[in-house]
Amino acid sequence: MITLVNPSLPYAFARARGVVLLDLTQDDLAVVGLRDGADPLALVEARRALGRPLTIQRLTRAEFDRRLSDIYGGDGLAASDDLDMPSGLDSLIDDMPAAADLLDTTDDAPIIRLINGVIAEAVRNGASDIHIEPYEQALVVRMRIDGVLREVLNLNARITPLLVSRVKVMARLDIAEKRVPQDGRIPLTLGGKTLDVRVSTLPSRAGERVVLRILDKDQAGLSLEALGMTPAALVDFRAALAEPNGVILVTGPTGSGKTTSLYAGLALLNDATRNILTVEDPVEYAIDGVGQTQVNTKVGMTFAAGLRAILRQDPDVVMVGEIRDVETAAIAVQASLTGHLVLSTVHTNDATGAVVRLRDMGVEPFLLASTLRLIVAQRLVRRLCSECRTAEPADAATARLAGLSEGETVWRPHGCAHCNQSGYVGRMGVYEVVRVNDRIRLLIAADATESELAEIAFAERPTLFQSARDLVRQGLTSVEEAVRVTRQETSERALDPAEAVA
Repeated sequence: MITLVNPSLPYAFARARGVVLLDLTQDDLAVVGLRDGADPLALVEARRALGRPLTIQRLTRAEFDRRLSDIYGGDGLAASDDLDMPSGLDSLIDDMPAAADLLDTTDDAPIIRLINGVIAEAVRNGASDIHIEPYEQALVVRMRIDGVLREVLNLNARITPLLVSRVKVMARLDIAEKRVPQDGRIPLTLGGKTLDVRVSTLPSRAGERVVLRILDKDQAGLSLEALGMTPAALVDFRAALAEPNGVILVTGPTGSGKTTSLYAGLALLNDATRNILTVEDPVEYAIDGVGQTQVNTKVGMTFAAGLRAILRQDPDVVMVGEIRDVETAAIAVQASLTGHLVLSTVHTNDATGAVVRLRDMGVEPFLLASTLRLIVAQRLVRRLCSECRTAEPADAATARLAGLSEGETVWRPHGCAHCNQSGYVGRMGVYEVVRVNDRIRLLIAADATESELAEIAFAERPTLFQSARDLVRQGLTSVEEAVRVTRQETSERALDPAEAVA
């Protein structure tokens, strides 16, 4: 990745005129990128500003935007040690634009540069969340990268109220109210990338804790193929989406990619011939062609109320963000019985557990049997860095834990500059899929237990544990990651000697 610590071309000029400085060579030449469609006369101004001859590279618009974000997006973290104490942050509310560009700012206030730099650094590193955590002696900033929190800054505790107030100003929250939690959002652009930052504040003993969740709108366009499902699981998912009615459930803990999977399914159905409506909490990504409704419990707009209302809007496909209670579950089942395809999520550990969970909520087994079409359980595991991973034979304990043969090759994280010394780059999905066929339908109607359902459902399809083990064998992830995301199942299956030598 190219990073210029002190770019000689101002960001606003580079973005507006389509010229970006890429490198300075040893023979005193400036390598600049010229965006497709940009006015070549901008090169004259760039030549004057840089004061040296130019070497020109043609860049597509997408490549230009990526380079722009990479080069200008890293400023801010280095200047976080010595911060002044500006005042009057509340006056910024009136001047705050609806969608500010983090990189295009003429305000040099240290706090502003700091928070802009932190968000820009988080986006560059692919972080999903930023945690601002005040303690008596320090203010700690951590980022969740590939599902794991990493500390990136340890600042003087004096700046806590200033930093928190700046974030609250950006999110249009009440900066005078520090006693109750608040939620807001910050629409931003970083170079050519459009972001939506969800902000949550929580009062704590040493000040207000702030968590910023970064939603990259480019992620909303993921296709089913990009999810990482096996070909067999993909066939089952597509077949269920092709059904005219029924219920499709995706299960897993928070942060396991459930909503992304549902959005990928909606993208396949969104062909302008169907009326697709959703009720979500919150609406994470805006999708053209899909009617999306936000839950607001303060005014009585619950999942059940929203679902009941959108069923009067003549929908073909309905997505419910989460089935949390018996009322929502009952309406979703009734909607599928009246000819709608319903997509939703449930918080359970595995696919067959979703049947038991809905049954415990009060949904009649015969209704579940007639409406369920597909249940997908998923997790996200970190992908081993291909540059520095190391191979070694599995010892007895590792083989027993991961269900492998002793001596079988496994791969370990090592750490290098490419992966920022973590040993991992990015994440990938691990899935188990239950296609509700006639045999499973009879078991559900007969009030079968979870283990009885699993015995039939996974007779020919892999469980989460087996899918994670396959990724270990392919060298895509480590044993530690596989065990981390399928811990409950491995604790049972590792004791099965037949499984250990499979």
